Amino acid sequence: MKNLFLFAAAFCASLSCSTPDERSAEALADRIVPGYDIKFKQIDDTLDVFEIQMIGNKLLIKGNNANSMAVGLNHYLKNFCDVTVSWYAYDPVQYPSQMPAVPEPVRVEARAKERFFLNYCTFGYTMPWWKWEDWERLIDWMALNGVTMPLANTGQEAIWQKVWRKHGLTDDQIRSYFTGPAHLPWHRMNNIDSFDGPLPQNWIDAQVELQKKILERERSLNMRPVLSAFNGHVPEQLKQIYPSAAITDIKEWGGFDSEYLCHFLSPLDSLYPVIQKEFLAEQEKLFGTDHVYGMDLFNEVEAPSWDPETLSAMSKGAYESMTSVDPDALWLQMGWMFFYDQKHWTKENVEAYLRAVPQDKVIILDYYLENTPVWKLTDSFYGQPYILCYLGNFGGNVRLAGHFHEASERIEDAFANGGGNLYGLGSTLEGFGVNQFMFEYILDKAWKLESDDDRWVETLADRRLGYESDVARNAWKTITDSVYVGGSFSSQTPLMCARPCLEGFWHWTAVHNVNYDNKTLIRAWKQLLELESDRDTYRFDIVNFGTQALGNHFAVLRDQFTEAYYRHDLAQAKKIGALMLDLIDDIDALAACEPQLRLDRWLEDAAACASTPEEIPYYTRNARTIITIWGTRTHIRDYASRLWSGLVASYCKPRWEMFVNEITDCIREGRCYDQEAFFQRLETFENAWAAEEQSDDYRTPGDCKALSFAAIDRYGL
Repeated sequence: MKNLFLFAAAFCASLSCSTPDERSAEALADRIVPGYDIKFKQIDDTLDVFEIQMIGNKLLIKGNNANSMAVGLNHYLKNFCDVTVSWYAYDPVQYPSQMPAVPEPVRVEARAKERFFLNYCTFGYTMPWWKWEDWERLIDWMALNGVTMPLANTGQEAIWQKVWRKHGLTDDQIRSYFTGPAHLPWHRMNNIDSFDGPLPQNWIDAQVELQKKILERERSLNMRPVLSAFNGHVPEQLKQIYPSAAITDIKEWGGFDSEYLCHFLSPLDSLYPVIQKEFLAEQEKLFGTDHVYGMDLFNEVEAPSWDPETLSAMSKGAYESMTSVDPDALWLQMGWMFFYDQKHWTKENVEAYLRAVPQDKVIILDYYLENTPVWKLTDSFYGQPYILCYLGNFGGNVRLAGHFHEASERIEDAFANGGGNLYGLGSTLEGFGVNQFMFEYILDKAWKLESDDDRWVETLADRRLGYESDVARNAWKTITDSVYVGGSFSSQTPLMCARPCLEGFWHWTAVHNVNYDNKTLIRAWKQLLELESDRDTYRFDIVNFGTQALGNHFAVLRDQFTEAYYRHDLAQAKKIGALMLDLIDDIDALAACEPQLRLDRWLEDAAACASTPEEIPYYTRNARTIITIWGTRTHIRDYASRLWSGLVASYCKPRWEMFVNEITDCIREGRCYDQEAFFQRLETFENAWAAEEQSDDYRTPGDCKALSFAAIDRYGL
């Protein structure tokens, strides 16, 4: 007893003078679980590590820094409290009123030096309208999940304004060079200019203040935010201002008209380091630096030359332009282009490009582990450090997609065989709105946890429900073993969210194939419906699984409808067509139960960016465009399709209603369906919807379980 007293006294004394990292961890805990008595202690350790133990009724979390202590807190919440912390600010953290005990001390070490998170595209598909409270929760979520290297693209347009003014451009020219907010990621990646511009000045100014808050909080939690560097993207006006500069036109991207395509200044040109110096200097004045810079010269576009020596010289020139300003600069380079364009990015070209940079001065994001780990194609990136990344989501599609077990196997393979230059682990998801469990799982793999995949799934089921249940565990085992069995790929969407067609899917942006029997998903859905829980996570799972199951059934009805057309069976076509439209309504009603899956939230957040009532239509039009028509042509239309209530009712359903009417008219009139002519009519509707200024009539959220049972009964599932 005496020893316990002395230990407790020493413990209390040790907490009387806290470090900045301890205070950051305490502030995080106060935001997430304000009712819990948790103390944090920073320890000296060369490893990222956390320790958890109970001292009387208090929880003590030790770690080498605030980030590790945050992971320790999350480990406690997930494994002892059955708590999931959402990455959305509007989702409450639901935790037990009494702190559960930790029977034995826990110590866990990291096995990945860095943990990366986010994607350039996420800033368009998810975050363009976010305010500080949204970012605050995401940063907390990232800390809880051990992220050390987040992408930090916010606010850079203000810097570019300063730079381009120095080169003689007017403010009107500069703002017209920028795209609308939701399309800025592709402007930043040298893909498109001017679309939905000019960018309002109030948005530019507000983003600067937001970025300052983001960076301050991320740094306080031991993250190294990845800021931007100059990637050669310049306004068209520079061709006139510097007629001898090596500026080339980007030939094509995304099917956009030539007026929206970009212009590239070669890193071999003497003007390149000038602009780089100006940009990095202005950026450091506003935002400081952590010496890590994202810079991608040729994302989804052709290089001016595919000669290995030229690529090597360009890579060397781009890197040296950074180090001339910041000698400690680290270049973070997406490995996406090495996967995306393997025709041009041969082993010879990749090697020339990477070896031009001094060893350990460029970090490659191996972007898409669930499809093609590029480290295997490039001799582990020829010794340069790389971060293995799970992509997991394209365009913010909400479809259930991912290969749980294969992702695990590929991560273990990389740790075992990927070379000593495996620098970290992370995720490069394009959008949120999906179940976050896969991304939490990937980040957990960065730590030496004792639990295997089966145990991890059991604890997942417990925290989604809020208590232990064999039924829930069995349902989640079915989901991870038999539904999450196909890797993520672009444009995975339920058929009803895509343009109507008689067979298959209309375009590469609207792939609806599934890799499992829908009966399997329905069985898991029904199992969860047997249970009771007041957790938001439980409600989300009911809605998420249910809308997917119903969406899969819609494809069955579409095929029956097509058969009726080919048989010239008007009565059957009318019957099945009516069922299809009813099912769309039922899906819309079920999605309305979940805040993540509502169009009105997206549009309201966009409208809130306006500084005057007159600006509201600008922001809402940009918000509507990115999730539907996307750009000027059909090349990437439906790419970012969302199964969102309000969008399903006002955009998806009218398209299918037009289709059902057209097909039944064809049968009645004895004529063949002309898809090209129909698509022309459809395009008129789609473009008009994206340009609308009035809000839609949104559903009031209902009872997700009652709606689920009714749909199961109505469609005989």
